Amino acid sequence: QIRTGVVRITRIGIFGGTFDPPHNGHLALAHAARQVLGLDSVLWVLTSQPPHKRGLPITPLADRLDMLQAAIANRPEFQLSRVDMQRPPPHYAVDTVRLLRQQFPDSVLIYLMGSDSLRDLPQWHTPQAFLDVCDALGVMRRPGATDHLDDLENTLQGIRTKVQFVEAPLMDIASSTLRQRIAAGLPVHEYIPSAVGQIIRARQLYV
Repeated sequence: QIRTGVVRITRIGIFGGTFDPPHNGHLALAHAARQVLGLDSVLWVLTSQPPHKRGLPITPLADRLDMLQAAIANRPEFQLSRVDMQRPPPHYAVDTVRLLRQQFPDSVLIYLMGSDSLRDLPQWHTPQAFLDVCDALGVMRRPGATDHLDDLENTLQGIRTKVQFVEAPLMDIASSTLRQRIAAGLPVHEYIPSAVGQIIRARQLYV
């Protein structure tokens, strides 16, 4: 939190994904980012049709929306954003941040991503424009991971000054693995919030 006179500038993390399903690893990463980066809130941006997953099977948006709302319920520091749900695809991150900047013109917007996404950033849609519209990038990395910043600076000017690293909790959880476990009849209760598990069971998702 920054105070300039009577104006209070909030710091908002942007956490985008398909969340198919949302799991405890997502929650742990969002919590770690909030603590390390001093975020007032984390916006969970549910993407209906991400460009990099075209042609892949994705659970219906209504089910993913209900699961995500259940996962972050009673956590006022976590908020759902419908910014990508309320516009037609493709949903590029640069456009998402531009729209959020219109909604939060006086806030610091920090886009949260993993170290793999940082490495692949030059392949994103208009990566320099994306970098320029973000106030910072909160990059969650595992201990010992390389940061690629020297190579990236040659392609994306100014990235070194915008990256802020968050040491990610060592939780080996992936939504794709959870979908496979559920389809195989294996337990997943230790990996997902109980409210999410109730929705999955009631609607027979991923089986």
